[in-house]
Formats: sequence, structure tokens, C-alpha cells
Amino acid sequence: MEYTLKTPIRDEEIERLRAGDVLYLEGTLFTARDEAHMHLLDHGQVGGFDPHGLALYHCGPVMRRTAGGGWEAVAAGPTTSARMDSLEARFLEKFGPKVIVGKGGMGAKTQEGLIRHKAVFTNFTGGAGALAAKSLPRVKAVHLLEELGMAEAVWVFETDRFGPLIVTMDAHGRSLHDEVDAATKASAERIKARI
Repeated sequence: MEYTLKTPIRDEEIERLRAGDVLYLEGTLFTARDEAHMHLLDHGQVGGFDPHGLALYHCGPVMRRTAGGGWEAVAAGPTTSARMDSLEARFLEKFGPKVIVGKGGMGAKTQEGLIRHKAVFTNFTGGAGALAAKSLPRVKAVHLLEELGMAEAVWVFETDRFGPLIVTMDAHGRSLHDEVDAATKASAERIKARI
């Protein structure tokens, strides 16, 4: 199935999603990599920014100043989400984002957090940073830029249609990453048995 969700996203919208669904996002999306995760977990919200119901993007965007003194994204491809795996369940509990966008898979603790807090993990195509930037036309705010630097700062974007995203871990406990791993191991065992 294909869905378009507008932030703030509600629990019942997340409960409809299943691993394998295609998702597009409208509204507010914010970036946070491992340094931002740790800072927010240690210090709480910054600048009155409330992530509840929003989309969290594992991304360190390349940004540039505009002629008017604002910011625009040049490239905004996903970073490897496994880097945030040890932090994500706590982040979900404390801040309540509903959609996580990243690259690669995440582990069992994150999966438990997705189930408990009604959220999903989605994948955006790696290597398509320029395409992603086009879907993030407006910067609403930036937090922790001086403290963490451009890539690790919390960038808050407004998007009209960000995607396509593939739901790879849903709020019902299904993980396409686990399924692919299991299928790969089974294939490898069959091949070894024939050798």
C-alpha cells in the first residue's frame, strides 16, 4: 500500500502501516544523528522544539546560506541508522517521533521501541542526497549548530512530499531486515550443504 502522512502523525495512522508499504511525508521533518541524539537525551528539548508526532531523519545534510540569509539543503542523503541503534528506543520514549527515516536496518531494541511507542522505521535510498534535498525546500529552524556543527545539528525542515520511503520495520514487530537476513542465511546453508 502507499500512504501520505502529514505531521503531526497520530498513533492510529502508524498502526495502519505494514512493513513493505510505501510512504510519503508532508509537514515537519527534523534531522538528528548520534551526537544530536545524545545531546537531546542528556539535555532535553532545544529552543522550544517539540519532536512529538514528527518525522526523524538520520541525516547530516550539506547546507548553504541563501542570498536572504536563510539556509537551503544542497544534499540530504540518509546516514547509516545502526549508529543510532543504542539510543533510539530511549529517544522514541522521550521525544515521541512517529516516523524514523534512515538507511540500513536497526536492531531488536529499536524494534521494541517502535512497538511500544507506535512508530515505524523507513528507508530512503542511499546515494540520492540531491534528490532528498529537493524534497526539503524550507528550513524552519536549526538547533545546536554552533555546538555540534553542520552535519550533527538538528535541522528542522518543512516538506510538501518527502519520499518515497519504504516501511522496513513496523509497529507490529515485523522487520524486513530480519527477514532478508534469515533468507540469506538459509540460502547460504543450502549452498554449503551442496558443496
